[in-house]
Amino acid sequence: MILVLLGLLAFQVCMLMVVEGMSFLEAIWLTFTTLATVGYGDISPVTPLGRVLTVIVMYIMAITVLTLLVSDYIEYRFYRRERIVTGRWRYSMKDHIVIINTPKNGGSQYFIRLASQIRAVPGYESIPIQVLTRQYPDGLPSEVRDAGIVHYHGSGSDANAMRAVNIIDARYIIVLAPDSSDADSDSVTFDIAHRLSEMQLANRVTLECVNDENRQRFTSLGILTVIRPVRTYPEIMVRAVISPGSEKVLEDLFNYQHDHPHRYELPLDDLSWADIVSALIRHGIGTALAYINADNEVICHPDANKEVEGKALIVLVKSNNTPPVDDLIDALGRYRAFLERYNTMKSEHSESAAP
Repeated sequence: MILVLLGLLAFQVCMLMVVEGMSFLEAIWLTFTTLATVGYGDISPVTPLGRVLTVIVMYIMAITVLTLLVSDYIEYRFYRRERIVTGRWRYSMKDHIVIINTPKNGGSQYFIRLASQIRAVPGYESIPIQVLTRQYPDGLPSEVRDAGIVHYHGSGSDANAMRAVNIIDARYIIVLAPDSSDADSDSVTFDIAHRLSEMQLANRVTLECVNDENRQRFTSLGILTVIRPVRTYPEIMVRAVISPGSEKVLEDLFNYQHDHPHRYELPLDDLSWADIVSALIRHGIGTALAYINADNEVICHPDANKEVEGKALIVLVKSNNTPPVDDLIDALGRYRAFLERYNTMKSEHSESAAP
């Protein structure tokens, strides 16, 4: 239709130049003002043949074709918008994040927090995020769309739906457990994981596993990262996706099977954070994570060389052998005495070396 319209306009311009004796610019001007139905009247055809051809070519044919084009474009825009809202529009995404499944409860809030945490990571501020789910058949909630998330209505078990979200070109693939409290959810995610493994995409997948006994089944498929569902902390999912392996450290913080953070009430002074960390590691106690100051503020990752003053210490210790607070006091005291002796020897050495 565009080619037909261009052909009619070209014919009208040539006709005006030949029959009416107009210049090229005058013919262009008259043709387009006629097409736009503006009708300035400053230039018009005067010969009978020119007027008849203008009526036939422009009024009957060109304007009709233009009207059909505009109508089709508007109809296409409505069609496209409806497809986008209902999750049936295929985006040409590459290097994006695909999230398969939706949490049974609080899915919208989870997606919003997950997207905000992902885009807070340097280099991921504008990464596209697409959700593949059968939920939201009438469209994503407005607050989820405002978070820059789009969706496709389908299932991770459907090969056509996988192609629709360009799963092959995704940078990361996240498979959520539909119900974090139901171990049967693992059956759903296993089917999806198996399909992704067949597509040679398992090394990009971060997957939620409800039953720990099923973890080995997923890792045997080549899944990169398997974690427990943690709905209240999507930050853990982000860490698992961006920094695979860190999820293991975070999971250990929530259980007493291997390591756990323990709070010790003891006075802290005269030592820097680097000294405290070194003292605990050297004495096999654990790894200092944070301290509590006099205002009950938890200070995480403080300046290594700044002197620490506080009343409690958070330490990552072995769950099967949690040291008592006396061990920490003894370790810090020994380290403090070591530093004093070292500084004294260093001072004496400097004085003896002086001329």
